[in-house]
Amino acid sequence: MTLSKALVPSTSIAPRAAMVLGGSALLAVASQISVPMFPVPMTLQTLAVLTIGLTMGTRMGVATVAAWLAQAAMGLPVLANGGSTAAFFGPTAGFLLGFLAMVAVAGFAADRGVKSVIGLSLAGLAATVVLYIPGLAYPAVLMGKTMPELLSGWMMPFLAGDAVKAVLAALVVSGGWAALAKRG
Repeated sequence: MTLSKALVPSTSIAPRAAMVLGGSALLAVASQISVPMFPVPMTLQTLAVLTIGLTMGTRMGVATVAAWLAQAAMGLPVLANGGSTAAFFGPTAGFLLGFLAMVAVAGFAADRGVKSVIGLSLAGLAATVVLYIPGLAYPAVLMGKTMPELLSGWMMPFLAGDAVKAVLAALVVSGGWAALAKRG
């Protein structure tokens, strides 16, 4: 059972749709909190994606991130720095697609009942590794970036922050489980 199912046990469409829209709104806000870096700004997107996956599980998490991406594709300024449709054709498009894989991996752990800070942190780190596969493959294939360029400019500057965000997401979700246990 995921934290979202424990908090809202209803399986009807209305509460689930509200959670997807709420999650996509959270992700849109987190996307606007950024530190300018090149080629990708450092944002709280990964923290939000991990928290969504670890809270909602695979299906709801993927639906939430897909809704956020659909909002961007429709022109809504929900991506980093108010980005939208054009980002799907820019150098960071692989990361946008990678968010779907990232939330699926984090959600898989939640679906399997992982609740400890350590287990959730490890799941968050694994999900982060998965994010980098399409994130780095896209500029390598379409822009001809070399592996040294990708590692030095597209990955290494973000690793420490991504590790911290994985642990923060784990703390938030395990804290949610602890609060729920005290309540019931």
